[in-house]
Amino acid sequence: MKIAVIGAGAAGLMAAAEAARSVATAETPAEVVVWEKNNKAGVKILMSGGTRCNLTHDCGPEGIMEAFGRGGRFLRQALTALPPSDVVALFRSLGVATQVESTGKVFPTSNRAVDVRDALLGYARRSGAEVRLGAAVAGVRPNPQGAGFLVRVDGSEVAFDLVVITVGGKSWPGCGTIGEGYRWLAELGHTIVPPRPALVPLVGGDRWMHAISGLTLDDAAASVWTVADEGKKSPKKPLLTRRGGFLFTHFGFSGPTAMDVSGLITAADFAKTRLTLDLAPQLPADRLAGWWDDQRRLGGHRSATAAIAELMPKRLAEAVVDQIGVVGAPLAELPRARSERLLTAIKRLALPVVATRGFDKAEVTAGGVSLKEVDPRTMESRIVPGLFIAGEILDLDGWIGGYNFQSAFSTGYVAGTHAARRLAELTCPT
Repeated sequence: MKIAVIGAGAAGLMAAAEAARSVATAETPAEVVVWEKNNKAGVKILMSGGTRCNLTHDCGPEGIMEAFGRGGRFLRQALTALPPSDVVALFRSLGVATQVESTGKVFPTSNRAVDVRDALLGYARRSGAEVRLGAAVAGVRPNPQGAGFLVRVDGSEVAFDLVVITVGGKSWPGCGTIGEGYRWLAELGHTIVPPRPALVPLVGGDRWMHAISGLTLDDAAASVWTVADEGKKSPKKPLLTRRGGFLFTHFGFSGPTAMDVSGLITAADFAKTRLTLDLAPQLPADRLAGWWDDQRRLGGHRSATAAIAELMPKRLAEAVVDQIGVVGAPLAELPRARSERLLTAIKRLALPVVATRGFDKAEVTAGGVSLKEVDPRTMESRIVPGLFIAGEILDLDGWIGGYNFQSAFSTGYVAGTHAARRLAELTCPT
């Protein structure tokens, strides 16, 4: 009896380890074989977090679910099986101590992604999985001679009783993730939600925004709004708001907040969404208005630039004031209309977005295998019995902060565990 795991990333190595651990105690011997086309396992793990690997987030399952939006409910049972606290405990048991940063991100104490990869790879091998590197799978099909599957690799087909597909999406194609798994699964009857870049820098901005390239905000709030059809009212609430670091670049926008909202923007026509930036999220609009009135009353001789430089970097304050056309004017002499425009720019600065940097710069892929066609309790396909699917190839994408690795670990854990159980059922049917 044999289980194939295709892809030796975070989800694949976790699935292989759990499947191998389970079959090791079974009465009938079974094999777990991992196929990885790269000459290294876990290439994305090695690159992640600036080679530090943000392996999960310091929160409970509900916090992880929130990061995945509508897809979060699908993860509930997987996160119950392997929550963030258990991921931390598992890596600790594998010799990888972790640390929690102020943002909630969890990193290895060593700040070395290779320690995470080596621990996970070693875990899979010690559990009994055979990891074959430099072995590119070219396809998967049902075995016409009976139950199970044929995995096409290195010019030949190898028979397996069960298959776990964890080949990732299309982000960072330099790591080997070029989306071939979508074709295999479509041929097997699965619906593929069109893949698109997520956690990706945005292309756009006005000329003056490009002129302040390199300027970083430690605390800003990016919001995505639906553009109302002609004749209809504009929405009162944004589709999504994310607060944190933000970076102006020569091509547009980057940083955690821009990248967190990127997947939602790419889900629609760029003309149908609008991105705004709150430059002073610590001050609600009414408090900002009161603060501004105080500035005008008590320091009316000051310039607008000097005033709002208390809220943001001086370079940005100068650029915003210049766009409103109030450079050099004393606060006391500003017309009310100009003041209102300036306050609007501070709280809801419009950021034109026309594109993204694409899959080459995307940290994850949005879209993928329809969640309706996968059992969230087991990660088994509802279309093809005996086929399990986990990780980024599913239609799941979360925020920056270790959320996506947590999803990969949890779905891989469930896939591997239940693949072993299914193998036991095939071996000893009741």
